[in-house]
Amino acid sequence: MSKVKNILLLLLGNLILACGTSFFILPNNILSGGVTAISIILDSLLGINRVFTIYALNIVLFILGAVCLGKAFAAKALMSTILYPTFIALLSPFYDPEFCAVDPILAAIFAGVIMGTGLGLVFRANGSSGGMDIPALILHKYLHIPQGNAVFIIDFLTVSAGLMVFGLNSLLIGILTIFTTSNVINMVLTFGGENAQNVMIISNKWETIRDYLLKDLARGVTILEGTGAYSNEHRPVLMCVVKTREYAKFQREIGTIDPEAFIIVNSVHEVRGMGFSYAVPNGENK
Repeated sequence: MSKVKNILLLLLGNLILACGTSFFILPNNILSGGVTAISIILDSLLGINRVFTIYALNIVLFILGAVCLGKAFAAKALMSTILYPTFIALLSPFYDPEFCAVDPILAAIFAGVIMGTGLGLVFRANGSSGGMDIPALILHKYLHIPQGNAVFIIDFLTVSAGLMVFGLNSLLIGILTIFTTSNVINMVLTFGGENAQNVMIISNKWETIRDYLLKDLARGVTILEGTGAYSNEHRPVLMCVVKTREYAKFQREIGTIDPEAFIIVNSVHEVRGMGFSYAVPNGENK
């Protein structure tokens, strides 16, 4: 069943990704990186059909990735290599000149939202987008360049080529799309999780606070061993994850128990497990 779900996510993700490319990126010449940006540049310089370029580059890069990165990578990237350019070709008859009239800033933002959603679904299906990620992974594997730096190098070269052809304005619009895409990807990948606060508490009344967290708030507590650097005293440190909507109540109650309690709070973007993604034993998911 999970394989069927992943296949459906890959299909939907690549379709959404192709929609963002076909209706916003290509009509507005947005330099968002990857094979799409190269297709826009080659079309402008040499008049090569964009869909053909995307097809050809995806296939060539897939073969290169299969040879250099192995079968496991090839298995992840195969469907996207085929589906993404195929969907772009299928969507091309639905192209409307009105998309060229969209404000460039709006086009960049909507392209980022749509493409980020598509890529997020692909990544949730444990798939790979392939394309220009492959040269970056090869640099990482053979030259031992950190993966983040390798991706930056490839994107920098791609966008720099576009800068010389289309100018600074197109480059800045492309950066806006990339920024929006990356943020939406993170939102899709963490969708379904629970926003929460990770709290660490140091207090002389730690036992009372522990009992409140366990019994009244119904939250798990981890007791860490802490030593004060100045006093050299050993004190337990309570660590607990509290739902964001519970935090005001938590703060109020801890202040009542011990107004001098030392509390450190960090935002947590996703929490899964008992009491968050499924109910506590008594059937209540507080």
